[in-house]
Amino acid sequence: MKRTLVTAVVAASVLIGGGAAVAFTDGDTSTGAAQAPAPEARTAARAGHADTATTASGTAAKTGAAEAIAAALAHTPGVALSADREDDGPDAGTWQVDVVKADGAEYAVTVSPDTGEVLGARRDTDDDGDRDGDDDREDLAALKATTVDARAAVRAVAAKGTVTDVDLDDDQGAGVWSVDTAGHGEWLVDARTGKVTRDLDD
Repeated sequence: MKRTLVTAVVAASVLIGGGAAVAFTDGDTSTGAAQAPAPEARTAARAGHADTATTASGTAAKTGAAEAIAAALAHTPGVALSADREDDGPDAGTWQVDVVKADGAEYAVTVSPDTGEVLGARRDTDDDGDRDGDDDREDLAALKATTVDARAAVRAVAAKGTVTDVDLDDDQGAGVWSVDTAGHGEWLVDARTGKVTRDLDD
């Protein structure tokens, strides 16, 4: 009788101890049971990791290309035509996202790679001081019948490597995104189908 009681107590202790260990590992000690992250949380974590860029100092940036584009569009609504990391100057290391409005006005939106915060936006001009417009309207027209925007192009290539630059590739004809990855070359994304191919001319 005593042996049966002791066995039951030991078994219960093992079960409780195991549950507590799992709960501690998961960071949740309130229920004593492991809580698996929601599927969308796991997906977001993987996407965020795949899209993480590197700062000028070589440390990992918290805000990737797709996130920078989303922040820029929330601040300055329009169509994102490109996003890249500044190499030098006072904005070195930040994301620069080119956003074009329906009237062809282009804005350069600066986004922090650490916080994802928009640091500023300015109206772009041509070298001669004229407002941009014609080329950007052509780009907008080329994208009108497509379904893959700049953010989708970044996500399509994220598995290939860390995305450092995305831009419409004028040399490939209308509706093709050129996406650069750190150490893994340049990729082309069809803006209509989302098909990814390596840019053999990079």
